[in-house]
Amino acid sequence: MFSNKEMFKQALVEKLKTNFGKKVETASEYDTYRALGALVKDEITKKWMETEERYQKDQTKQVYYFSMEFLMGRLLGNNLLNMNLLELVQDGLEDLGLSLDSLEENENDAGLGNGGLGRLAACFLDSLASLNLAGHGYGMRYRYGMFDQHIIDGKQVELPDEWLSKDFIWEVRRPEDAIEVKYEGYVDFKEDSSGNWKFEYVDYEKIRAVPYDVPIVGYNNETVNTLRLWSAEATTEDIMVRAKRKNEMGYFLNHRRALESVSEFLYPDDSTEEGRRLRLKQEYFLVSAGVQSIIQSFEKTGLPWSAFSDKTAIHINDTHPALVIPELMRILVDEKGLGWDQAWEITQSVVSYTNHTTLSEALESWPVNTVRTLLPRLFMIIEEINERFCQALWKTYPGDFDRIANLAIVADGQVKMAHLSIVGSHSINGVAKLHTEILKKREMKSFYETFPSKFNNKTNGITHRRWLMHANKPLSNLITEAIGDQWMNEPDRLKDLLKKKEDLSFLDRLDDVKQNNKIALADWVKETQGITVDPQSIFDVHIKRLHGYKRQLLNALHIMHLYNELKADPTLDMVPRTFFFGAKAASGYYFAKKVIQLINRIAAVINKDDEVNDKIKVVFLPNYSVSTAEKIIPASNVSEQISTASKEASGTGNMKFMMNGALTIGTMDGANVEIHDLVGDENIYTFGLSSEEVLEYYRTGGYSSKQVSDQDERLRHTLEQLIHYSPFSKGEMDFQPIYEALINHNDEYFVLKDFADYVMAQRKVSQDYQNKRLWNAKSLVNIAQSGHFSSDRTIQEYASQIWNIERVQMLK
Repeated sequence: MFSNKEMFKQALVEKLKTNFGKKVETASEYDTYRALGALVKDEITKKWMETEERYQKDQTKQVYYFSMEFLMGRLLGNNLLNMNLLELVQDGLEDLGLSLDSLEENENDAGLGNGGLGRLAACFLDSLASLNLAGHGYGMRYRYGMFDQHIIDGKQVELPDEWLSKDFIWEVRRPEDAIEVKYEGYVDFKEDSSGNWKFEYVDYEKIRAVPYDVPIVGYNNETVNTLRLWSAEATTEDIMVRAKRKNEMGYFLNHRRALESVSEFLYPDDSTEEGRRLRLKQEYFLVSAGVQSIIQSFEKTGLPWSAFSDKTAIHINDTHPALVIPELMRILVDEKGLGWDQAWEITQSVVSYTNHTTLSEALESWPVNTVRTLLPRLFMIIEEINERFCQALWKTYPGDFDRIANLAIVADGQVKMAHLSIVGSHSINGVAKLHTEILKKREMKSFYETFPSKFNNKTNGITHRRWLMHANKPLSNLITEAIGDQWMNEPDRLKDLLKKKEDLSFLDRLDDVKQNNKIALADWVKETQGITVDPQSIFDVHIKRLHGYKRQLLNALHIMHLYNELKADPTLDMVPRTFFFGAKAASGYYFAKKVIQLINRIAAVINKDDEVNDKIKVVFLPNYSVSTAEKIIPASNVSEQISTASKEASGTGNMKFMMNGALTIGTMDGANVEIHDLVGDENIYTFGLSSEEVLEYYRTGGYSSKQVSDQDERLRHTLEQLIHYSPFSKGEMDFQPIYEALINHNDEYFVLKDFADYVMAQRKVSQDYQNKRLWNAKSLVNIAQSGHFSSDRTIQEYASQIWNIERVQMLK
């Protein structure tokens, strides 16, 4: 693109002139950002076209990764890094009196996801391209993201996330590839002269699915894959036809809005029947547009349908895209004329499924009547899949009605999407060793007994390019200086850092990097939140989606306990600590919103109390996002991974913190178990119930939260502060629901049971932190072992063991 920075500067100046009629001196930062983005995109597009041409020429097998979320973060810096242009552009901009960091702030985080599911999908796309694997993402182009979180009077207030208020410069709209998606209506069917049934879909509503393609740039190679995002658009013709049929010509605009609402919001509110219907409609929209697009691409090869599974892999990320299975069957049987058995064999061999949860409420199911009326032909196919599956089960387990009812896809008036995903795919994987074992032995035990060969584990990973090389350049540079740059392409080579464990000079430099990152974060917090924090204090960070099982409440109760200790003895020798929180609560999740209110109340009390605020501070960072995480994680000392054991499938935040040298305080849950196995007891702080103990309590009911509270004076006093007059309650009943959940409803997530052990683990953290050489050595071990959790390793396992795809050699 640019062989030197002078060429780059000249190109940027020219782009500003031609695109915006501006000089560098008169252009706004936003103009300059767009000009720089256009330059980068021009170069990306050349490789993008070449990649697609190579895939078509070689008839390469390609994987399509369906996910309702792709939490990409900002792309400018990441693209420059992967194109090996980051330093050149930084230097060139500095010559022009500009800052790349400042320009990056002009890019909105794309509102395409909410939490770990979307961040994982984004990492996977990065690794697919960086490993020269033909893999693409299929998702939704939401007009609004989850929501824009504001904290007003300590409470979460949700405003629209208008991430498209600024141009998303990386996308390319492709109306020529639009797909028609059909809903409602009814199915007319008849038998032809050959005895075959023919199905005709009539009186349906149709929506136009228009793809917006985003290039996914591989690291230091020639591969550029695609994230295809679908947008719902209504044409005038479609609306007029529907309006005439309904005799509602006066509601033209309402029809348009109703149709286009399908891609308006990420996760429509499903607390109403209308919201649930819209969410199912949204899921089918993604699936139908995506599968039809894949079929069209395959047909261009001219190969027979028997070769479809040799050239195509479809992966469903959680159950949201489970309708891929009946939709693929519909197209193969109804439109392509295949027999059921051949179509089913193709479908199962093409589709694979990742399960992300052990939470029963997160395993989707839909009322039969909703599916039947919204997707009449698909429901018929689901019924047929279920009938054939149950007949097969009857042959294997004759007379075992309970087992068959437990495994059925359609039962108790519900269509069970996890069951559909398992039956219709050839691979079901969990996302951490512990999670997969829980699925096999407990949550999906009957399915595992029926299909043992389908189940496997693929422990999650993160892209070290964004989360270390881009987010923490000083640490990345120090690592390269110590062990060379091979780790950038082979992240497992980070283990070479272990030879520096006794190198006191290196450990001091590692500490310097962390301290400078902490100073930078402290400056940013002061600028954006108006809160002064001490960079010499322990930076203790808890950033993730707000949910009961993630136990931000346990962290909050511990902070209240520390406050009580300091108020009882202001001379107490306590290592200063700053607690950072970042979390969004789902708009309808009342309990989670109360926890956010409690954290902000705690912050208000502590931060204004001069007797304690030199020892503890609390900062709640609103509107937590990928770009916020990139500022926080490199500066963190302690990583809070304190979910109720057995509840967190894997976690990926734990890996990002580890890679940046933070030490984990956590339960033996999800991927924490594997982190522990790699770093050893002495380099992680574990506490609390085991997953086996938690599951046994759930089975036997032998837990009494009130008894635990009564036996621990510290805990009882802290809980009373929620409902009796205290600095935190102010004599009001705001936190009564939290108290009732813990005591009256027996503490579903064992917050109180793990409290004492958590306090002890935190004391050990404070004790070890005072020995900086010891702490830095622990930090180094975590960084050195973090290469295992690169998403490159995860994706290579998917590629070889599930998708059966190989690296493509791109021509330079």
